Amino acid sequence: MAIQRSIPMQRIVSGKAIDTSEICFVVEKEYTTSGESLIVTKTIENITIRLNSYTTDHIIIKSLTNTKIVPILGLIDEEYSEINIGKGASVELYFAFGDWYIVASDGIKEEGLN
Repeated sequence: MAIQRSIPMQRIVSGKAIDTSEICFVVEKEYTTSGESLIVTKTIENITIRLNSYTTDHIIIKSLTNTKIVPILGLIDEEYSEINIGKGASVELYFAFGDWYIVASDGIKEEGLN
């Protein structure tokens, strides 16, 4: 099954126009963000989402499967090199000053392997 995207849109990230979509359903083992506002992971048991701060500065991730979130640049909450969220959890992150910050979450953060 291919990645499903909502209607195309354009966002400004770090002063640059990014062609993206509002919502993206991820059904592949690995995916790198590209400006979406919401990513939903589903179907595959374990999915890795790579946070690309060059195209994405704010993201909500809703997991319908086990999901590992890894920043390409910086850390999460200035401490974690990755976080894992379980099925049914969601997390909202912002990129600022070289790191990603969790501003909302209904899942439990688990420190990943460094």
